[in-house]
Order: sequence, then structure tokens, then C-alpha cells
Amino acid sequence: MSQIIDGKFVSETMKASIAKEVQDLIATGQRAPHLVAILVGNNGASETYVANKVKSCEELGFTSTLLRFDPSITETDLLAAVQGVNDNPDMDGLIVQLPLPDHINPDKVMETIHPSKDVDGFHPINIGRMAKGLPAYISATPQGVLDLLAYYNIQTAGKHCVVVGRSQIVGLPMSILMQRNHPQGNCTVTLTHSRTPNLEEICAQGDIVIAALGKPEFIKAAHIKEGAVVIDVGLTRVEDASKKSGFALKGDVDFADVAPKCSYITPVPKGVGPMTIVSLMKNTLLAAKGTIYPKN
Repeated sequence: MSQIIDGKFVSETMKASIAKEVQDLIATGQRAPHLVAILVGNNGASETYVANKVKSCEELGFTSTLLRFDPSITETDLLAAVQGVNDNPDMDGLIVQLPLPDHINPDKVMETIHPSKDVDGFHPINIGRMAKGLPAYISATPQGVLDLLAYYNIQTAGKHCVVVGRSQIVGLPMSILMQRNHPQGNCTVTLTHSRTPNLEEICAQGDIVIAALGKPEFIKAAHIKEGAVVIDVGLTRVEDASKKSGFALKGDVDFADVAPKCSYITPVPKGVGPMTIVSLMKNTLLAAKGTIYPKN
């Protein structure tokens, strides 16, 4: 019988710890951590994501600022707005919600964010520092996965970890993190993707399988060996007439098919998802304290 990894419970536990640390900062005369979010246009999913981040800031005692821009904003003006946050010492962390309009180069925007305020962990300097094992802001979703593994005391050293998906936001950093010399690491890692032949056979060798490919219920029981740990990072809206909303949230793993074979498995929702925002909050707290990049 597999054990469910309850990301909602773990995230609430972590939020309580972060909130206490914020209270302690304020009690010593320091200001609350300040997270800035930039939202361009009115993409529905982006609106929801940003609203959840602002709500989490309120819950934890952070200060938050939302900068909204019309989708017609020029790349030059958006970069100037980013630089304005870089230059403001009272703003600790900055996220620019993706996707951006087609006329704006997202890589250029991410590279303009100062590494010390890049709490999403997308800047090349933070990615490079992470790869070298130096202190860095780690992308929120991979960090959330590490925190779940730690909370449930899931042993990773010497295990074969198969990562399915090579995105720069999840799959690639996840593969780097799982092989590093760290309590949640020391795995032999295989990074697979859409061009990988014999994907089912390779996945079935994994002691730990991390699915992050964005294809709902792609991973079946045949992909998983008995006793494996399965981490489902996928989150896709699928039409479902039985739901009041008209859709259901599905992960990359066919939960009903796979769960009986696992030792541990994350559900969707309430698995990795809640950990992503709390990881972002943790990075913002680190930024406010100057833990990764000392304050000037």
C-alpha cells in the first residue's frame, strides 16, 4: 500500500515556521520581507498564480507589491520596470509572471533581474551556482520536491532517479539537484524527454521517478517498478463535465493505475503544487535576510 505524500500538510507546516521567523524579524526592529510581482496582460492562469502568491504573502506577514502592465508595454519599458525593482533596497524579491507577450524576450527579462532578487531561481547565475553546489536560489518547484523528500525521510543516496521532462524550470534543475552530494541527492540520474527511446523501459528502472512533462496521466503502471517513489509535478486542466467548474486537474501520472505499485506517491492536486508557493516564500525570506547574497 503506497503512502500519500501530502504536500498541502507539509506546506502549511513550513508556512507556520516562515511566519514565526517573520514575526521574529519584526520584533527585532527589522522590516518584513518584500516580494514584488510583475504581471503583464490578463492571462487567466497567470492572474490566479499571482493572486495565490499575494495571498500567501498576506498570510505570512510579508509585504507584497503587484505591478501590472498592459500587454502592449514595450520590452524596453518592462526592462526599465525590472531595473527599478533592482535599484530599490526595500524590495527583496522579484518575480515576473510567465508567459509574456510574444514581442518580449523572456530570457532577456530574466537576465535583467538582479541575481540577489531572483527568488524564482531562473537567472543564469543562480542556475550556475546551483549546478556548482554553491548557495543559490533554487527554482520553487524543484525546491518543493526536495522539501517533500526531506519531510518524509525518503532515502535518495545510491538510488536511481529518473526525471521525465527537461524543462529549464523543473526537469533540468531537478536532474542536477538529485545527483549532487546532499542529503536529498546522491542519486544516479537519468534525464529523459520526448525524444528518449524506450521511455517505459527506462522509467521502470527508477527507484525514484519524477514526472514533469506536462502530459496528463502519461505515466502508467508499466512505467513504474514495485516499491518506487513517484513524484508527480504535472498539473493540467482537463475537461470534466461532472465537475462544477467544467474541468479537473490532472497530473502526469495515472494515479489510480500507478499508486498500488509505489512506496510513496504525490497526488494531484495537493501534492507538489502547494510546495511551489511556499518555496518561493522561503527564497524571499532568504533574500530579506541576505543569506544567499549579503545585503550592501
